Amino acid sequence: MDTGADRAARQDAAFRPRLAEALKSYRPATFRADAISGVTVAIVALPLSMAIAIGSGLSPDRGLIAAIVGGFLVSALGGSRYQIGGPAGAFIVLVAGIVERHGVDGLVVATAMAGAIMLAAGWLRLGTYIRYIPHPVTVGFTAAIAIIIAASQLRDALGLTLPGREPAALWPKIETLWSAIATINPASVAIAAGTIAGVALMRRYVPRIPGLLVVTIVASALAAALSLPVETVASRFGELPHGLPVPHLPSVTLAQVVDLIPDAFAIALLGGIESLLSAVVADAMSGDRHRPNTELTAQGVANVATALFGGTCVTGTIARTATNIRAGGRTPVAGMLHAAVLLAALMVAAPLAGYIPLACLSGMLLFVSWNMIERDAFAAILRHWRGEAAVLLATFGLTLAYGVVEGIAAGVVLGSLMFVHRMAGIASPTMPQTGPGETAAGRDVFVYRPAGPLFFGSASTVAATMDRIGYHPQRLVIDLSAVPFLDSSGAVALSVLAEDAMRGGSRVVVAGAQAAAREALEREGLREPGVTYVATPGAAATD
Repeated sequence: MDTGADRAARQDAAFRPRLAEALKSYRPATFRADAISGVTVAIVALPLSMAIAIGSGLSPDRGLIAAIVGGFLVSALGGSRYQIGGPAGAFIVLVAGIVERHGVDGLVVATAMAGAIMLAAGWLRLGTYIRYIPHPVTVGFTAAIAIIIAASQLRDALGLTLPGREPAALWPKIETLWSAIATINPASVAIAAGTIAGVALMRRYVPRIPGLLVVTIVASALAAALSLPVETVASRFGELPHGLPVPHLPSVTLAQVVDLIPDAFAIALLGGIESLLSAVVADAMSGDRHRPNTELTAQGVANVATALFGGTCVTGTIARTATNIRAGGRTPVAGMLHAAVLLAALMVAAPLAGYIPLACLSGMLLFVSWNMIERDAFAAILRHWRGEAAVLLATFGLTLAYGVVEGIAAGVVLGSLMFVHRMAGIASPTMPQTGPGETAAGRDVFVYRPAGPLFFGSASTVAATMDRIGYHPQRLVIDLSAVPFLDSSGAVALSVLAEDAMRGGSRVVVAGAQAAAREALEREGLREPGVTYVATPGAAATD
């Protein structure tokens, strides 16, 4: 039978961008809606992309390059109608660490390598499996990343003067910032606090007006008009370029490439998770359904292309994607137009960006980090889910202490072990309900009825069944009608049980086995006529 799941699997088996189908029925009215949404998203993305790049230890133009090149390709080639690609706050911690260890050239090469990994993952259809990451893991690492992002913005928000380079790791960073607390700049504090308050108030009372852009313009104008003693984009980084650079990759040695492999996998893992989480959020808001493997492939292409232009990592961005949907975007053209608007702004208004106070951009990221934390979900898991709380806290704590990859890996492993334990508890046998001579045929029948998946985690309960019975009945009925899944460990355990019963003189009947389960048992030697297969448990007792 051709099920909906089968059709969905075939649909995403190949690289099928959503743009292709959207253009088949594209109309002028659709373009108007996409154009309005594209401009709206670009207004949000412009200051945010610069802020994320600066927070990552990069110049602001590298964030804009990622939003322009990566954003265009994610929309043009992606598996979601509404996804907006660009630099994301979740990458700040990871990127800052790579820049500290390997420099900007190392980051560019690692980004290109990560893109190649994501391309391979998309073609291997691994995007489907990212959705199985436990919810407590995503809540935990997102909360930890938000705290690390907030810590990374304290230097510019407080206007601190450091004697050397700011460490990327959380605890050394806090120690360094605390040692420089005497250099706090009241003007920077005022701009950062005003930015947070302004964005929050505008989002609450006038949500249709792009608060990020308005606050950026006001803060820049005030800082320039009052000659406030604060650092700006121009004072730290110089004037931004007036367009995209010529594509190229830094020259690296094989040894450097090998050193960057762990970082490339970390970028690919986090990028895949973030982009598919963003696509899921878009699906929930729009009623659409994204294609995970096509989306992952597009993310790979976008990261390779962005690296060629010297930009930072690209992924799907939840906040900008949500803005696209709320602004009325209908097709991937909206995301492509958002990239075009950003490119036009870079070409025309690059000198004006130099007036933006760094404290303003830090205030934006402090606001973003606060909103990243799913506070209600975090508290609910701690209150109501004992096992999930352990996964949540392990992910949260290890991400803070060691890093994103370590936190996610520990959370996934712990969540998987918990799942195995729970599934093993489900597959427990039903003890006999009929004794010797009590069946309709007057025979001694014992029914062994496991329920739930019978896999490696629960197979150990099968082996000792005959010992628990205490004798060999005339007939042992293995009722698999309530077993939806049987792996090789479960099949081996059942074959051992059946062979033990047959050695003791019992006749073994397997009832209700699905086709796949019967095939697995037959591969382990449980074939007719040695074992009898019947369709229902009732037939096992009467044949």
